[in-house]
Amino acid sequence: RLDGEEEEKNVPEFAEKLAANADLFVNDAFGTAHRAHGSTEGVTNFLSPSVAGFLLQKELDYLDGAVSEPKRPFAAIVGGSKVSSKIGVIESLMEKVDKIVIGGGMVFTFLKARGLETGSSLVEDDQLELATKLEKMAAEKGITFILPSDVVVADKFAADAAVQTVSCDAIPEGWMGLDNGPTATAEIIKELSDCKTVIWNGPMGVFEFEAFSKGTFAIADTLAELTGTGCTTIIGGGDSVAAVE
Repeated sequence: RLDGEEEEKNVPEFAEKLAANADLFVNDAFGTAHRAHGSTEGVTNFLSPSVAGFLLQKELDYLDGAVSEPKRPFAAIVGGSKVSSKIGVIESLMEKVDKIVIGGGMVFTFLKARGLETGSSLVEDDQLELATKLEKMAAEKGITFILPSDVVVADKFAADAAVQTVSCDAIPEGWMGLDNGPTATAEIIKELSDCKTVIWNGPMGVFEFEAFSKGTFAIADTLAELTGTGCTTIIGGGDSVAAVE
């Protein structure tokens, strides 16, 4: 990592300079393998062979086994701000899971698709039809589809915002949802209690602000407990990993 800008933008000339010092490339960093950076993807255009290392292969084999032949019940927790950024993840998981929990900002696109008022919460209006389609798909496949029943709302996006907990069908005008409420969190934990495999990708709320962190940290604590009882837990995505750490 010599030059941050050239590295992240995957500048070919920069990657070529890195490659000039080597005869082959081995990527053994699973946590960065998805990044098209100069030192991870760019150098492969100038070095042959370019291969995966043993640790990377071990991680991939583990994930493939856990997802392809999961111990059941198998649940997925999908959070984050936008439905559009998780379409592929959700559709793929729909083919495998028994339960799916929707959290984070994308919750409000699903709620609005159900015809509920969402105040000033983040909503992707161009994804409402897709949200309806995904929920219908879950029902057709017999998947338990879990949206929060209550949320923590704020009058502004700030750490010092005024805060209240409301039912998902009673979000006040001008207020935005920024975390799961305590009832929703308890319901999610109950649904996860019998699961033998859980995948978590994306936070339940804006956990960087203490007032909106409880939903995310409760999930992290629950998965830690489940792991201790033999449940296979897989956590992906920078925000989810940061919450666990």
